[in-house]
Amino acid sequence: MDITLTFLRARKPNHNFPLSLQSKTKKKRSNFRLLKRLDYPDMKFSLYFMGYEDTSVAPKDPVERARWTFGKKATVELTHNWGTEDDPKFESYHNGNSDPRGYGHIGITVDDTYKACKRFESLNVPFVKKPDDGNMKGIAFIKDPDGYWIEIFDLNSITNVAQAAGVKPE
Repeated sequence: MDITLTFLRARKPNHNFPLSLQSKTKKKRSNFRLLKRLDYPDMKFSLYFMGYEDTSVAPKDPVERARWTFGKKATVELTHNWGTEDDPKFESYHNGNSDPRGYGHIGITVDDTYKACKRFESLNVPFVKKPDDGNMKGIAFIKDPDGYWIEIFDLNSITNVAQAAGVKPE
């Protein structure tokens, strides 16, 4: 048994993709990308499965591609309920980080937290916490367009945070 995905609702899914660490303005892209899109016209919603997989090796057959997608670990499922993007009465989805609290955040490792945050700043991504804010140095939290929190850290910084909590080498 494996945990394979985290589900988030997205009001405007195409707006979430830049926070998926894809950038049309930068030559270097991360390998976090759209794995599969499924549309359900009768129920008026679409699913966007995002993940860290080499899609060039994915099956071309749509059914086999769906099976392949659902078998991958660390997948984010963005669910778009049609009509929310244009509904002036729709305010937002609850992100779980304000009362009543519930869902918290997802985490993404990067090569260098500070470089990644400079890039997010250049893209005008809102921050909940910058790497040097607070007591947990070297980690950051950004918000996606729907207000969900995304923790950004590199392996060195997260190791330092763990050591500050008393984790010691054996």
